[in-house]
Amino acid sequence: MLLGGPDLLRYLVLALGGALVVGNVMALVRPPERPKEGELAKAPVARSVVMAVVGGIAALWAIATMLSG
Repeated sequence: MLLGGPDLLRYLVLALGGALVVGNVMALVRPPERPKEGELAKAPVARSVVMAVVGGIAALWAIATMLSG
């Protein structure tokens, strides 16, 4: 028997996609008050938006796969 069952890959894709969305949106919405030495003052907007969109697509794919099967 597979650890986590046959839906393990779907759960992992959903978790990774959700983490990408939440992490990148939070980096844009709430940058650090005082960045540490060597850190950026705010997140790069284009990269954060692209990564959030990729994460959203992955999460939606995982949800659609779970609902269809």
